[in-house]
Amino acid sequence: MGVSRREFLKIGGVTAVTGSIGSFSPRNAEANQRKNRLKDTKVTTSICPYCAVGCGMLVYSKNKKVINIEGDPEHPINRGNLCSKGASLLQMANNPARVIKPLYRASGAKNWEEVEWDWAVKEIARKIKKTRDKNFVRQNKKGQEVNRCDAIASVGSAALDNEECYIYQKWLRSLGLVSIEHQARI
Repeated sequence: MGVSRREFLKIGGVTAVTGSIGSFSPRNAEANQRKNRLKDTKVTTSICPYCAVGCGMLVYSKNKKVINIEGDPEHPINRGNLCSKGASLLQMANNPARVIKPLYRASGAKNWEEVEWDWAVKEIARKIKKTRDKNFVRQNKKGQEVNRCDAIASVGSAALDNEECYIYQKWLRSLGLVSIEHQARI
């Protein structure tokens, strides 16, 4: 049977129209409607934590659980687009293996134990002060005033914005640190 190109397109068009009309009915329309899973959610704007670009995100939560993360279309940097890392953040947020409390392993211990945030922050501050006080150098061998601490170093986070980086840098300099690096430069 020889079917010309024109006849083939006519048959295909008629079949497509007939199929779409036949499948359209109020009963099918109701069955095909999807329930809006974002209804009654709280929307929070956020910034992607992965790199220094700072893409804007919309985080949808319901009952204190993140249910969707998408790019913010009104954000001037990414205009709603996300890279593969940013698009996978929902998996990170809802991962059952995600550590959400600080863990501490005492010197010589084999196991980590969960501790409270207040205790962890105070312990970190105590250790920073102890290390700084023990290793602070006021003058170098030539007698020049240097006011530095070479025993502590810092690697900053690309997830911080410019203002947070500025404050963090000022705090580190106030401790006398000179070994300061940033993740975006590594």
